[in-house]
Amino acid sequence: MYYIGIDLGGTNVAAGLVSEDGKLLGKASVPTPKGAGQVADAIETAARQAAAQAGVEVSDARSVGLASPGSIDPEGGVVVHAFNLGLDYVPLAEMVSQRLGLPAVLENDANAAALGEFVAGAGMGHKSLVAITLGTGVGSGAVLGGKLYTGFNYAGMEAGHTVIHRGGRQCTCGRKGCWEAYASATGLICSTREAMEAHPDSALWRYAPALAQVNGKTPFDAAQAGDPVAQGVIDEYVEDLACGLANMINLLQPEILCIGGGVCKQGENLLAPVRLALNREEFTRDSARRTKVCMAQLGNDAGIVGAALVPMYR
Repeated sequence: MYYIGIDLGGTNVAAGLVSEDGKLLGKASVPTPKGAGQVADAIETAARQAAAQAGVEVSDARSVGLASPGSIDPEGGVVVHAFNLGLDYVPLAEMVSQRLGLPAVLENDANAAALGEFVAGAGMGHKSLVAITLGTGVGSGAVLGGKLYTGFNYAGMEAGHTVIHRGGRQCTCGRKGCWEAYASATGLICSTREAMEAHPDSALWRYAPALAQVNGKTPFDAAQAGDPVAQGVIDEYVEDLACGLANMINLLQPEILCIGGGVCKQGENLLAPVRLALNREEFTRDSARRTKVCMAQLGNDAGIVGAALVPMYR
C-alpha cells in the first residue's frame, strides 16, 4: 500500500510516495507559492511528480498527509494561521483532496517529523520516541505507545515553550524564559552575540567580524580554536539544552529521544557533553533502563514520511 506525504515549508513543498513501512519510494519538490489556491496547486504538482518518479499513479495511493507549520486544526483539516505561507483559516485538506482525488489529513510539521523518525528513523523497533528539532525555534513531537501524541486540542508537545529560566528572555509566544529562547539556533546566536559584545577581545570576532554574521556554527569554531569565551557560550548552551531534554525525559520516559536540526551537525561535539549533563539531571539516571539520546536519522525526509503515515498512527 502506498501513501503520499507532503512537507509544506516556507521555501519548498516537498512530496514523497511512501510505503506502509516508511520507505521513501519517490520524491519531488517545488517552490512554495503564496496564497491558498496556489499552495494547493503546488502540492498537487509535487505529489504527482513524486508518484511518477516511483513509477505509480497518484490513484494507487491510499491517502495524502499534509505536514504544515503554524497553528492547525487537524480534525477539520484547516490551517488556522501560517503567516509565512499566506494561509489563514484555509481548509487545505479538503482542497488537496479535491485535486488529487484522495482522502487527505493534516498534521503539525513537528509531529509529522517525530512520526517519521519513529517509523523509519531513530525510533525503529521501539514503542516510544520524542523528537526535538533545534532550528529557528525548538520543534518537538512524540509517539507514545505506538501512537502520535498531540493532546486533546492537537497543541500538545510544544516543548519549546516550557520555561527553563523564569523571567528570562522574551519568547515569541509571549512568555519569558522559554526553552526555545535558549536552546534553538536563534537562542545560541543570541547568546553568542551577547558574549561578543561583553568581550570585544574574544576570538569570536575573527569568525564573525560583525554581529549580523554570527550563526550557529560560530561559537563551536571559535571554541575549537581555543577561545574561552566561545567555550563558555557552548557550555551554557549545553546546560540549557540538557535542562529541557531532562524535563522531557522526566515527564515522558521515552525509549528514544532524538535530536535534529542545524545545530546538531556538531554531532558528538554536542551530544557527548549533553549526555554528561543528563547524567546529573535525569530522575532515572541510576536506573538500569534509561532513555537513549541520539541524533535524528531522516533529516528533511522525516516530515514527508511522517505526514504520509499519519492515518496509521493517529
